[in-house]
Amino acid sequence: MRVGLIQMTSGEDADANLATTLAGLREAAAGGATFVLTPEVTNILSSSRKTQEAAISHEEECDFLSTIQKEAKALGIWVLLGSLAVKTHDPDGRFANRSFLMSPAGDITARYDKIHMFDVEIDAQESYRESAHYRPGTRAVVARTDFAQIGMTICYDVRFPHLHRALAQAGAKIITVPAAFSPVTGAAHWESLLRARAIETGCFVLAPAQTGQNAPGRSTHGHSLVIAPWGEILADAGKKPGVTLADLDLDAVKQARGRVPSLTHDRNFEGP
Repeated sequence: MRVGLIQMTSGEDADANLATTLAGLREAAAGGATFVLTPEVTNILSSSRKTQEAAISHEEECDFLSTIQKEAKALGIWVLLGSLAVKTHDPDGRFANRSFLMSPAGDITARYDKIHMFDVEIDAQESYRESAHYRPGTRAVVARTDFAQIGMTICYDVRFPHLHRALAQAGAKIITVPAAFSPVTGAAHWESLLRARAIETGCFVLAPAQTGQNAPGRSTHGHSLVIAPWGEILADAGKKPGVTLADLDLDAVKQARGRVPSLTHDRNFEGP
């Protein structure tokens, strides 16, 4: 099967981000992709709570989401909308960072809310407090498609191997990691973390990423990656926005797990 990863520089203009997404979906489908993925926070990337509040809506009222559903149906492809920032009905007013999987009929077949919040201080100039504006999800998700089961994660989740192991043991053959990785942590850890998750789980890892200068005070690493179950990098999008295509042989999952069947070798142990 052929997959397409859309690497974007989503900014503060949701309409412009939607136009970029639609163009990427059409380009990927024209290139033969039957499963196309977008990055984390496809609809808006901003450090301003006021800007986000004005631009986003609840899922049931989200024109960005419904437009992508219609396009998935028109193109007859599976689409992972890596994530959208959407409003919730939580009393504290925090948003959700939510990933959507859509079928070729345009139906939403799975949703996943990012579990792990990026609350870090990288250095004196760069810090993040995602939990101040987004409420964490509580449920891991393995989605069914007509080609494979998909384990859904988002960005910072990649640092938590137990989540990915649980997804693989629940049947996932593909793990999705849409991201908006920091340039500092991206340069140091992005590739290593994704390759480790692929090797540990024997899964294909598909990681569409944000890239470049997204908004004042916010830039991202790029390098969308497709990684095989044995750890080989099948595609690297580099730093420029655009569409990257890759062909997956899903038999490679069985082969990798047969060579090193670590998913079946769990043992109980006493704590330290």
